[in-house]
Amino acid sequence: MPRLWTDTVEEHRRAVRDAVLDATARLVAQHGLTSVTMSKIAAETGIGRATLYKYFPDVEAILKAWHERQVSSHLEQLARVRDQAGDAFQRLEAVLESYALMTFERPHGTELAALLHQGAGIVRAHQQLADLIGNLLSESARVGDVRDDVVPSELAGYCLHALNAAARLPSKAAVHRLVTLTLAGLRPER
Repeated sequence: MPRLWTDTVEEHRRAVRDAVLDATARLVAQHGLTSVTMSKIAAETGIGRATLYKYFPDVEAILKAWHERQVSSHLEQLARVRDQAGDAFQRLEAVLESYALMTFERPHGTELAALLHQGAGIVRAHQQLADLIGNLLSESARVGDVRDDVVPSELAGYCLHALNAAARLPSKAAVHRLVTLTLAGLRPER
């Protein structure tokens, strides 16, 4: 098969897959998880049900693929934030702030969250996030901006657990205060 043809077919498959993921997310947001069916997704996407089943076996598989895409996008965004900030502590602060805001803005306490926050994929994503933060903590500890009496992996766990509270905060201002408090807990004793 010529390369142009192969690229075009793959591009089409990605476009259909993305359209299915986006349509499913919209339907769940509008009507709730239990009312979404493969027929509704096919109609919303504008493809036949048979075509939809070639891509995904059921609604749960679509939702898991959507969530994996979201998680990957968030990790990429955090890496970009890290790469755009100044010194080690500024990079750490920028990543923690961005993570807290992501946590604040995503839907929580829903049946959808319960479905999606399980399995090997989410464990892998959490480890990548902990590693990203742990590396920033190590860099900051080397220059004396972060305490060095606790190993970076434990401090990363502290940060993640503390910032997950952003999901239940009433405002972005409260999220900023939470980040400030979390950062204060990382500072070395003087």
